[in-house]
Amino acid sequence: MYNVKSAEFTRGIVGTNEILLGEKPQVAFVGRSNVGKSTLINSLVGKKDLARSSSNPGRTQEINFFLVNENIYFVDLPGYGFAKISKKRREKMRKMIVWYLSYADSKPKKVILVIDSKAGIKEFDRDMINLLKEEKIDFVIVVNKIDKIKKSLVKKVIESIKNEIGDDNIDLIEFSSKTLQNKNKVLSEIFD
Repeated sequence: MYNVKSAEFTRGIVGTNEILLGEKPQVAFVGRSNVGKSTLINSLVGKKDLARSSSNPGRTQEINFFLVNENIYFVDLPGYGFAKISKKRREKMRKMIVWYLSYADSKPKKVILVIDSKAGIKEFDRDMINLLKEEKIDFVIVVNKIDKIKKSLVKKVIESIKNEIGDDNIDLIEFSSKTLQNKNKVLSEIFD
């Protein structure tokens, strides 16, 4: 059982910053706008309002660092794809994500790629998977909002996502922020 004893917002960045040069490992949460990255972080640390979330896509517009257990950063990246912001701003955020994963002073020890169980894999998700493979960044896919689909469809949805990805070596974890289904499994991916 993994225990989160403390979690606090450290800072938001939009480019090079000394936080990237620190010794503490970083675990980045990435995914399309409105897939529940911030809510997932809140669920994992047991705080409802640590990472600010919204039903409006595009709420997170910086790379937000949260210090967890005083020894690891959870990094909440802006969503990519659809967001209720200008096309120019969306592209700027996409470039910020790519910069962080490819060119920043340090790379995350792991990436949690969050997929909405109802939406499945989209083109931007495929691009992200390819980028993570290219950059040789360890990642796991969290299929979020699993409570929003019928239980009888869960297995079918997971199989569909696995087929879309076409790579048996990528782990998929079903998750629900509402029921905390597989919370410990996600935390073990982060802390092990």
